[in-house]
Amino acid sequence: MAKDIKLKERYQEIFGQAPDISAKSPGRINIIGEHTDYNEGFVLPTAIDKAIYVALGKRADDKLVLYAEDFQSQFETTLDDVKPTDQGWPNYILGVVDQIQKLNLELGGFNLYVDGDVPLGAGLSSSAALECATGFALNELFQLQLSRQEIAKIGQMAEHTFAGVKCGIMDQFASVLSKQDFVIKLDCRSLDYEHVPLVLGDYELFLLNTNVKHSLASSAYNDRRASCEQGVAWLQEVYPDVLSLRDATVEQLTEVVQPKNEDVFVKCKFVVEENERVELACEALKSGDVEELGNQLFTAHDAISKEYEVSCAELDFLVNYMKAQPEVVGARMMGGGFGGCTVNIAKKGHAERIADEVAPLYKEKFGLDLEPIFVAASGGSSLL
Repeated sequence: MAKDIKLKERYQEIFGQAPDISAKSPGRINIIGEHTDYNEGFVLPTAIDKAIYVALGKRADDKLVLYAEDFQSQFETTLDDVKPTDQGWPNYILGVVDQIQKLNLELGGFNLYVDGDVPLGAGLSSSAALECATGFALNELFQLQLSRQEIAKIGQMAEHTFAGVKCGIMDQFASVLSKQDFVIKLDCRSLDYEHVPLVLGDYELFLLNTNVKHSLASSAYNDRRASCEQGVAWLQEVYPDVLSLRDATVEQLTEVVQPKNEDVFVKCKFVVEENERVELACEALKSGDVEELGNQLFTAHDAISKEYEVSCAELDFLVNYMKAQPEVVGARMMGGGFGGCTVNIAKKGHAERIADEVAPLYKEKFGLDLEPIFVAASGGSSLL
């Protein structure tokens, strides 16, 4: 059954009437450009054909009644009592309501039903998809006249304030503003962006979910962020125009940062070179050179593993396996690190076989099931 039909039927069952509106917002992958976002650099995400779906209806009172299919769970509050809850999932919706209220825009009470097929915990930004689906649908339902960029920013601020995650803008931006068969080259400083064609020809993308999330992730993220900020502070003493690593060169880092601290130098150098890899990946896409794009992915993984040091044994095992496959032109870990997925580019018709062959080897080595996720680039938030 089509997702939108099932959505409306379930809404009717739960709330006793048909919804006024239903919408979806997709999860995302990032082709290349990791840990560049909080350094005001460049990223290259696209939405995928897996999404969070919402159905909404206006109420006559000021109640918000939310229902999540994944958790078989209902949550109620009122418009004047919107605050974070320890229940978890409602925060991604309530945070969006809170941000809209802070803009002094008029909302009424509503029912909201949510379902989705973005794999949870795989690093495909199901939380951003939920925030953006909520913002997009409320914008339509209450005629708020918000732009897509504003909906993305509302989602990001909801994540900061109600979910307590200080994320960059990439996930929400990709969820709302993606175009079918394009990637977004996003400047995380200015939010200027360009849609670059994702024409893979004889190749296809697929993901391998490690099904692991190491506890190192959040502390390592904070450490890396601190190293980047320290590097910029030292650079500014000599080069006041360097506002972030986005403005720095490897030569400047070698001159100023390396003599002070080798580890801070290596971490900062990774970010500067990762921004260059985003540029090279865009050039490869524009010229239709998928093999060169793949080459940038392999290079990026080596750097993020050995220099930035946020990979893990499971991710490295999968990327090394791909290097030995003649039909695979590129692979790298995707996301913050220490788990999640690898993104891979293989000759069409080989992805499933390769995933089937590596899964038992992965299971034998790590005792974990490997989950292949087959995705295609999709458009951003839309009404159903």
